[in-house]
Amino acid sequence: MIIVMKHHAPDEYIQAVVDKIRAAGLSEHVSRGTERTIIGAVGDERVFSPDAFELMPGVERAMRVVKDYRIVSREVHPADSVVQVRGQAFGGQAIQIIAGPAAVETAEQMAQCAELVKAGACRLLRGGAFKPRTSPYAFPGIGVAGLEQLRQESRRHGLPMVSELLDVRMLETFLELDVDMIEIGARNMQNVGLLKEVGRINKPVILKRGPAATLTEWLMAAEHIAAGGNHNIIFCERGVRSFEPSYRNMLDLSSIPVLKRETHLPVIVDPSHAGGKAWMVSSLAKAAIAAGADGLMLDIHPDPANAWCDGEQALNPQAFRQLLDELAPLAAALGRSLA
Repeated sequence: MIIVMKHHAPDEYIQAVVDKIRAAGLSEHVSRGTERTIIGAVGDERVFSPDAFELMPGVERAMRVVKDYRIVSREVHPADSVVQVRGQAFGGQAIQIIAGPAAVETAEQMAQCAELVKAGACRLLRGGAFKPRTSPYAFPGIGVAGLEQLRQESRRHGLPMVSELLDVRMLETFLELDVDMIEIGARNMQNVGLLKEVGRINKPVILKRGPAATLTEWLMAAEHIAAGGNHNIIFCERGVRSFEPSYRNMLDLSSIPVLKRETHLPVIVDPSHAGGKAWMVSSLAKAAIAAGADGLMLDIHPDPANAWCDGEQALNPQAFRQLLDELAPLAAALGRSLA
């Protein structure tokens, strides 16, 4: 951490800052200029907040040198990490496609979706059993029964299963049903209690970006998981809130190269929740792959017009197959392939 003293700060103010640094077990480096003195705190600066110094007399500002997110940062892990989900690799040469219904509705609907995913050469099956809804009167999902239907179809077709965990009280149920990859949705990105709990298990976690979260806040949320010992984390960009009503969220493609620079962990994109309209999904999916995403999460449904939830953003079988056909040559042109 660097502490910049105010213009002509007296020696006693400078010494007070030095004493505070030493009291925390760190050492200091003092550089005296003609007008200002700059003090560097040498050591593990995480013991300090910049506010701890900026409130002291004579201090103009304090700033960190080392990033708060250590474990997920490329500074400590320069090489790309590959997250394995039942033999499916995220972060390698292959681009992974996760697909399935936004909400599990019936056994028949789940079976049809699983067959679509398997026939489309996708490798992971998703399904929402618990739905976080804006309105308390909207369809909340069918709960544990949905998880059981998802599990039945995933095991029948040999597809790892992905589902969103809303409540820490349901974590044991997710573990009992052996959910292969746990999704932490946008609304829970900064639910620290939930992040810490999935940090103590050995299950891959998809961490979606919050609707108004900065990249630093997103990275710090991942650090909460990693600090618990679980480093199997995949970032999922799903758009951020904007003032434009023409689409559901504004897909931030710029986040992909920035995250690739900042973290060694894989990055995927959810174009379905970003656009909120099925006709937009194909364009957004292709743009995400071109920007360097390691995979996609897609909403599909055998009959979107009669979906119980988010039907307007779900791809029908024909659109889903067409998108996969179009993604394959794009991936090849980038020196990659669909898994």
